[in-house]
Amino acid sequence: MYNIIVYSYKKVNKNFFKKWSFEMAYVLGFFAADGYITVNRRGGQFWCFDIGDEKLIKQIRKTIKSTHKISTRKRSDGKYTTYRLQIGSSEMCDDLRRLGFSECKTNNLAIPYIPKKYFSDFVRGYFDGDGHVWVAYINKNRKKQTLVINTGFTSCSLKFLEALNDRLEVFNSGKGTIRQGNGNSYRLNFNITGSLNLYKFMYNGMDESDLFLSRKKVVFEKFIKMRL
Repeated sequence: MYNIIVYSYKKVNKNFFKKWSFEMAYVLGFFAADGYITVNRRGGQFWCFDIGDEKLIKQIRKTIKSTHKISTRKRSDGKYTTYRLQIGSSEMCDDLRRLGFSECKTNNLAIPYIPKKYFSDFVRGYFDGDGHVWVAYINKNRKKQTLVINTGFTSCSLKFLEALNDRLEVFNSGKGTIRQGNGNSYRLNFNITGSLNLYKFMYNGMDESDLFLSRKKVVFEKFIKMRL
């Protein structure tokens, strides 16, 4: 009697990173922030995401036409769940390397060549991975409080943030300020004017079917509404 082994082959669009598109630029930006390449002991090559937003990782999986399983992992305290998408494809890993991303990209991250029409999507992807935005009132001890918004990007690569700052200035998003963050990280921050310009740059011309992390977009819109 023979045991029959059935192999389940996972599908994915292996040409996804070969040609620029709005979706490709977004996923590439998100990968620059929250993705990585790994090679196992048998030489298998994978590119992966580990993120905390289930809806977004499902959107990304759909965008790359993947049938790979999304695995989940809860922290020991049960308060936080991460969602992991792992794509085994040496061809796609090579495409990512061609675009400038290596296995050890954390401290060596650099902005690849990105056609002008796709740069806002790349920035939005990186922002959804390693960006922050918050709204608050300052001068609380005074009669007239001031409503402010702060937006920024985090990276362990100072070179990456400097290049990003220069590129955004070219697109009229204003010049941000880079400061040392926690540990070996750096932060590129924008004031009220820069934050509003960044909002327009990242989200103008989009519709609800486009790729974006809604909870971050909502903060910008909350500030605009409160200001009015």
